[in-house]
Amino acid sequence: MRNKIFTLLFTVSLLLPTPAFAAPPADVTDNEVVFDFPNSATFRARITSDAEIQSVVLEYGNEQQTCGEVIAKAFPLFTPGTTVDAEWTWEMRQSGSLPPGAKLWWRWRVIDANGSETVSETKTATWLDDVHDWRTINEGLINFHWYRGDESFARDLLNAAQNGLEFNETESGLVAESPIDIYIYGNTDDLRDAVLYEPSWTGGQAFPDQDIVILGISQNDMDWGRDSIVHELTHVLVGHLTLTCLGDVPTWLNEGLAVYSEGELDSSSQAQLEDAIQNNTLLSVRSLSAGFSEVPDKAYLSYSQSYSIVKFLIETYGQAKMTALLTSLRDGLTVDEALIQTYGFDVEGLEDEWRAAIGAQARTISAEPTAQPTPTHVPTIVPISGNQFTGIQSTPIPTSSFDTQSTPEGPTRTGPPLSLTLILLCFCVLFLLVIGVVVLGFIVRRGNQNAGGQNE
Repeated sequence: MRNKIFTLLFTVSLLLPTPAFAAPPADVTDNEVVFDFPNSATFRARITSDAEIQSVVLEYGNEQQTCGEVIAKAFPLFTPGTTVDAEWTWEMRQSGSLPPGAKLWWRWRVIDANGSETVSETKTATWLDDVHDWRTINEGLINFHWYRGDESFARDLLNAAQNGLEFNETESGLVAESPIDIYIYGNTDDLRDAVLYEPSWTGGQAFPDQDIVILGISQNDMDWGRDSIVHELTHVLVGHLTLTCLGDVPTWLNEGLAVYSEGELDSSSQAQLEDAIQNNTLLSVRSLSAGFSEVPDKAYLSYSQSYSIVKFLIETYGQAKMTALLTSLRDGLTVDEALIQTYGFDVEGLEDEWRAAIGAQARTISAEPTAQPTPTHVPTIVPISGNQFTGIQSTPIPTSSFDTQSTPEGPTRTGPPLSLTLILLCFCVLFLLVIGVVVLGFIVRRGNQNAGGQNE
């Protein structure tokens, strides 16, 4: 009986599935990134496995706010084997430069000949030059980084940043919800060396997606530096509140809020705005929805006018409605739809209300439809002659593509009269018939000649 039970148990054990032993994961060592700032980042790793490595993929990216998960993939060249040295270089001159202080991340995904997949740990590094001896002060939601000047220099600018955050929260309803890194270069030349493909006049820039502000501020430009820090911080706050893949924030609103956060206009900007009001040379609000002009006078007026428009909206209708306007734009409404929903008027209605409030002449009404421009980001320029102006945008303002010579009666005929067209068509048909008869006669004649030659 015992033998029968043992035989039965042995047979059942043979029929049961045998647990598989998982292959050990591949080992990833010497996993590092080497910077050639600001040109490239090279990722390297040595990968070993018990089975031949057949696939190596680098997954990488930078920490930023996005509408969805973004994972870039690179496929380094390698020779299959049990030990592989993988290397791939991220060329910033091809992809576009990252801002100093951006947080890079990467990991390796490996598959061996047995089909086993290994994903290495995710590592991070800060994209920043090692030329300067950076120092940092962390205070509240501001991480302040600088390398030139003493601590009193840094504290002065840091206090301006904190005051700017407080002003934006109380006056514009813009609240900082995550830490913001501010990198202060010792001058604008050092700043431009750190970022590829920036215009020569760039003195600072905000990167809302990465919570980063960069500025080139010397100790001789402190007044400009204090205002510019607040200006760029405002762009970060606006970017946070309006983060969306559904719509855009018009430039007059984005830049107007940034200038408004700096306080009152300086005397030069105020004088230029008043002169434009008196001479009826104000720019249309619709045109200010796009990038500002390259022409310095128009660029400066664009900022002053945007400030005046935002100031009118906030001080007339209140901070809550400004927040509602920005939220509507985030939710995908066009600027006209958002204005109508919030204030009851569109862009042209806003211009009419604003002109009346500042004592300007009424808007000139054009019979032509107005182009719908696309907003673009505007960096901050270097201070010029002591004036505290901000960025000049290199993208020209779109103009209407409609024909200005058209009339209400309808389009003018540009082709020949119908009778002339029919006469020409008849001549063409007759000419083709004549050619056809000549060709047919030639063919018949050749056929008769060939037939006669064969009869001989």
